[in-house]
Amino acid sequence: MQDVRQRAAPLVRLVRRHRDPVVLQALRSATAASIAYVVALRLSPEALPLTAPLTALLVVQVTLYATLTNGVRRVTAVVAGVVVAIVFSLLVGLTWWSLGLLIVASLGVGHLVRVDEYVPEVAISAMLVLGVTTVGDTAWARVVETLIGAFVGLGCNLLLPPPVWVEEAGESIEGLARRLRQLMLRIGEEAAGRTPAEQAAARLHEARRLDHDIVEVDAALRQAEESLRLNPRVREGLLHRVVLRTGLDTLEICTVVLRVIARSLTDLAKEREPHPLFPPATGEVVEQVLSEMADAVVSFAVLVTTHVSLDADAAEARLTAELRQAATTRDKFAQLLLEQIQHDARQWQLHGALLTEVNRILDELDTEHRSRRLLEELDRNSREERERRPWLYGVRERLRIPGRLRRNRAAVRRRSR
Repeated sequence: MQDVRQRAAPLVRLVRRHRDPVVLQALRSATAASIAYVVALRLSPEALPLTAPLTALLVVQVTLYATLTNGVRRVTAVVAGVVVAIVFSLLVGLTWWSLGLLIVASLGVGHLVRVDEYVPEVAISAMLVLGVTTVGDTAWARVVETLIGAFVGLGCNLLLPPPVWVEEAGESIEGLARRLRQLMLRIGEEAAGRTPAEQAAARLHEARRLDHDIVEVDAALRQAEESLRLNPRVREGLLHRVVLRTGLDTLEICTVVLRVIARSLTDLAKEREPHPLFPPATGEVVEQVLSEMADAVVSFAVLVTTHVSLDADAAEARLTAELRQAATTRDKFAQLLLEQIQHDARQWQLHGALLTEVNRILDELDTEHRSRRLLEELDRNSREERERRPWLYGVRERLRIPGRLRRNRAAVRRRSR
């Protein structure tokens, strides 16, 4: 059995990598470029119509939304460059000073037509066309090749639809939650004993380094959000985007609060060194409440990334139970702190800060708080869309078609029961 697993390991890795963005992008880009070159050989007057595969290569992106938007901008950039080249060829021709003027004019036109990152493409197209003798034929060929490459790139994305990167974004969110949990557990274990100030400061630096993990998760989430746009395979793309985005926002807040807890414990360690941070009984409760909050953080991430109703109900029930237990331990911690301060009021502000930050994390993870946040985000997105496309809402009202907001709000209520 072990031999079979070892022999099948390369195949398993290959299957797992078939959705890798780099591999997928390479395959789709190569396919689109090859098809565009074959089509351009038949339709373009150029002997080597390399503009078509180049355009297809640049147009094809990982997501359908990016492909559509990049295709339109690239075609606009190339056509604008060709027009600028034709105007310059009729007026001044190609000289050293006209080349510089051409580049300045092309870049200015690129900003005027709002092609964003394809502004340099306007100047490149203008220089390539102006640098040949038969400007008219080359200009026409370049426009034809550009259109061929753009249409082939768009067609490849329709025939070979890009994946929805929600699963990968969910894995990134859960990975962040598990790293947050591990740090909470370490901080709790050390708070229960005699913690040197240097050791507490090391945990503070670990909490600060979680900011880099949040940046990586945010990048994965942006890719997932883009893959949901204009994707016919996704019915409730807005709801998925809002659920994941609000979930990451909550974990980011918990990370910031944990950093404050680590800072308070570091200051407390400096004040009480070489004595323990807390009496033995209080230290055990601190470790327990941090451990229970750590489990709740992971359960929250699982709930955010779960889309099947039965699994979501189970995840929400588990999170509710863990938060209830953590709140009970929090109350016990508050009572012990009160008794301790009555006997020794030193560092009372740091003790109060710890209790406050524990309350903030529990409040952020609360399921009712999450449901309110989801509804607020759905309302905000609906309001922004209504302001951008008022005519669409007018048509829906006349035809009495339920909008996405009502469907999404109903889905949120079902998941929050």
